[in-house]
Amino acid sequence: MPVLMVSGTGTEIGKTVVTSAIAAAAVAAGRSVAVLKPAQTGVGPQEPGDAAEAVRLAGPSVTAVELARYPEPLAPDTAARRSGLATLSPAQIAEAAQRLSQDHDLVLVEGAGGLLVRFDEAGHTLADGARLLGAPTLLVAQAGLGTLSSTTLAAEALRARGLTGLGVVVGSWPRNPDLAARCNLADLTKSSGLPLLGAVPEGSGTLAPDRFRASAPTWLAEPLSGTWSADSFLSTWPPPPFTPADAPSPTRANPSPAGV
Repeated sequence: MPVLMVSGTGTEIGKTVVTSAIAAAAVAAGRSVAVLKPAQTGVGPQEPGDAAEAVRLAGPSVTAVELARYPEPLAPDTAARRSGLATLSPAQIAEAAQRLSQDHDLVLVEGAGGLLVRFDEAGHTLADGARLLGAPTLLVAQAGLGTLSSTTLAAEALRARGLTGLGVVVGSWPRNPDLAARCNLADLTKSSGLPLLGAVPEGSGTLAPDRFRASAPTWLAEPLSGTWSADSFLSTWPPPPFTPADAPSPTRANPSPAGV
């Protein structure tokens, strides 16, 4: 697996922290790693972007490459159009990843937002880059309500394009997960058809870099150079048994008139 695409089921769900954790775990396993951010949006010219954050968290041995930067926090195609800057094509992304793979054991390509966010006016997405590279895609998902649908849709989009979904990582596992998060953890694999390959604790990106690097392998499963076990983790957070006494009282938002 010289190249791995890292995509999300949405935005602000921990994709960069997961990418950094994968990089840290791979470095700890003795692999050379590069992080490629094709399109960085919403960051000023002198501000550190997501690839730089991966270096900060995973260590200075990680190579960071950014292909394009757009000032507004929008989809790359929209941000490029509004700023008057050039868009990126799947061929440019694939070429950059292939070039990095010649000198690195692992190249992590972090997308922008979700899998099907547009990179150019022709509607190309990260999935098109994955197709050109023949690379598997990891989905980063949220923990709470709505994640079963969004993760399953992304997994189906991969399969519809003949692409390989490597698995799912929960990008920000709550310190005190509610019932929805705990049930989703048990149902994500069944719903998406992809294996659960990790759960990164919320707030991990705020850890000191040395602590982040030491902990990263414990958040990720073996295919991502980690020691995390889905079975063990699931046994820690089982959904509590349902009892009728716990169920909320039924309500009717628009009750019908009496007798109807």
